[in-house]
Amino acid sequence: MIAYFGRRYTISASHRLHTDALSAEENRATYGKCNNPHGHGHNYVVEVLVAGAVDPETGMVINLVLLDELVHAQVIERFDHANLNLDPLFANRVPTTENLSREVFALLRDALPNGKLERVRVEETENNFFECNE
Repeated sequence: MIAYFGRRYTISASHRLHTDALSAEENRATYGKCNNPHGHGHNYVVEVLVAGAVDPETGMVINLVLLDELVHAQVIERFDHANLNLDPLFANRVPTTENLSREVFALLRDALPNGKLERVRVEETENNFFECNE
């Protein structure tokens, strides 16, 4: 039987939605106010869902202390209070929240000690959220 464990984290980060592949006018038309030359910020909520068998000794899918340490090292230290446009992961990619959720998923999937990373959900605002899974 597979069980799931989910945990929520928060980060505050800024970004500017802009691509050199478009003209200034096309960027404004595509990204609207999110193309502000000075950027803008969000208080993101990052949800991580891990799937796996329940360990018979611990009774857990994954140790939440280990998951917290992993998310802190891979995601929070990297993105909290950062300008996403300056992160090397976005050197050739627009730092949309869709792309942020993909990058968070990849960072955690590759470092997860046990269980399977089922989903990453990033809430940008109370109305906008983005999910990534394999």
